[in-house]
Amino acid sequence: MGEFDLIARYFTRPAARAALGVGDDCALLQPAPGTQLAISSDMLVEGRHFFADVDPLTLGHKALAVNLSDLAACGAKPLAFTLALALPRVDEAWLAAFSKGLLALADAHSCELVGGDTTQGPLNICITVFGEVPVLNGKSQALLRSGAKAGDDVYVSGTLGDARLALEALRGTVPLPLGLLAQARRRLEQPTPRVALGQALRGIASAAIDVSDGLIGDLQHILRASRAGATLETALATRLVAACAHPDWSGTGIGAEKQLEFTLAGGDDYELAFTAPESAREAVQAAAKQAQTPVSRIGRINADPGLRLLDAAGALIERRYASFDHFA
Repeated sequence: MGEFDLIARYFTRPAARAALGVGDDCALLQPAPGTQLAISSDMLVEGRHFFADVDPLTLGHKALAVNLSDLAACGAKPLAFTLALALPRVDEAWLAAFSKGLLALADAHSCELVGGDTTQGPLNICITVFGEVPVLNGKSQALLRSGAKAGDDVYVSGTLGDARLALEALRGTVPLPLGLLAQARRRLEQPTPRVALGQALRGIASAAIDVSDGLIGDLQHILRASRAGATLETALATRLVAACAHPDWSGTGIGAEKQLEFTLAGGDDYELAFTAPESAREAVQAAAKQAQTPVSRIGRINADPGLRLLDAAGALIERRYASFDHFA
């Protein structure tokens, strides 16, 4: 099977919202009047972002999910995406499963594949996604990292730490019962992009980011962009590890310190961390209910720079947690 046959069989569909989709040198997108384009790219590399034996269906899902998560953090509505795919060889069974997982998530968010590229090489997946955010009275409604103010609450959606728990189990550093591993592995390999929540938080959240490299590291991006600091109550944050509620959790031997590390610096969560004024607490919960996504308030923005972690007694935690960095 040649390159163009591969594209035609697995990745070509009739254009829906795009003015022109797969098949020409460029796709053509027409944003709705009164909107801006939100654009983001992410790359997944075998051995760095996923194991070689990962189910291609879940890999297709995750490849698009991590990009949709960026749109969610911006409050953008998905529009379209391109796919650049390097393959060591043509494996039709693998391609069928990968495209099924990819396009199922795309259909769920009305985000159409409009172009890209294929080549031979080590397995590498690069997606660029396009979304729309409204402009009202000349002002963009996009959620940015730079709007957090002293006194704002710090929130996080969903749960944190389960993906890191699965990663460590698959690496063999943490023993997990099969039922608990299956639950945690779903969070690692099939994350849920919080697209509806991001859109619901427009006009409510003062700043937002998606949690991809770990809560501590990603929240620091908000603090730097907003020239602010924050205090997190770790006793609230550690309750967000959903696996803790699993009946097999108590037999894992994973202590409170590891639980805290996975929550604060685990990575691959693809939840939203965001800030909002104290006066918006009811509005935040209404947005969460509308998006059918739970959110938890775990801290507060400070005027003084730096990130402070408090234990259950309110004492300062001196340990430093390092989030994921590709080049560290």
